[in-house]
Amino acid sequence: MPQHATATTRLRVPSVAARATGLTKIYGESETRVVALDSVTVEFGRGRFTAIMGPSGSGKSTLMHCMAGLDTFSGGSARIGDTELSGLTDRQLTRLRREKIGFVFQSFNLLPTLDALENITLPLDIAGRKPDQEWLELIVGTVGLSGRLRHRPSQLSGGQQQRVAVARALAGRPEIVFADEPTGNLDSRSGAEALGFLRDSVRELGQTVVMVTHDPVAASYADRVVFLADGRVSDDLPAPTPETVLDRMRLFDAKGRTN
Repeated sequence: MPQHATATTRLRVPSVAARATGLTKIYGESETRVVALDSVTVEFGRGRFTAIMGPSGSGKSTLMHCMAGLDTFSGGSARIGDTELSGLTDRQLTRLRREKIGFVFQSFNLLPTLDALENITLPLDIAGRKPDQEWLELIVGTVGLSGRLRHRPSQLSGGQQQRVAVARALAGRPEIVFADEPTGNLDSRSGAEALGFLRDSVRELGQTVVMVTHDPVAASYADRVVFLADGRVSDDLPAPTPETVLDRMRLFDAKGRTN
């Protein structure tokens, strides 16, 4: 193949894994009307780790749920890769979530009767897909579960259970992984391990991760932090540290007290 053809092919690889444009979510009507998302426009770069933060009620979880196809939205556009979510049927959304999206939640959502390996491959089994053995071994090694694959959830610590959940999210090689407060049920040490594995999946495996969190330390594992307030994007912080994230959060608190 000519060299220029290879270069052209590389240029066609999308740099954006997910995008919201003018995304709006409204609950209720008239006096009970609540604008959870107010024309949000944001992009999530491929192969990047993005944290979403904001005070309670800012819309951060709503944004993730709408972007992940877990909730409908009232207006605007949400895309995973080149796929627009608004025109998809329930069956098409289910297929999109199964094939292109990985999920990590605060609760581990592991089946107690299955061992770690069976929990990791469960979404693939349901979809009738065979795991890529080389990829699976790479993931298992990355999250440090090689010696625990035949253990059931009750035989694993909370941190190990979250590692299983992370491996399960990555097993199908999704275009993007959404993580909703993934360290909420973990102690500080286990939380740091889980965050390290998510970060390693980005740096070493080229995964794309979008994480909702309230914790400045958790956010510092990301490449970038997007802040929401009152349903709008209010700030965008690259290369975060716990100190810079905390400074931004204090700024929001000060603005809230003066409004």
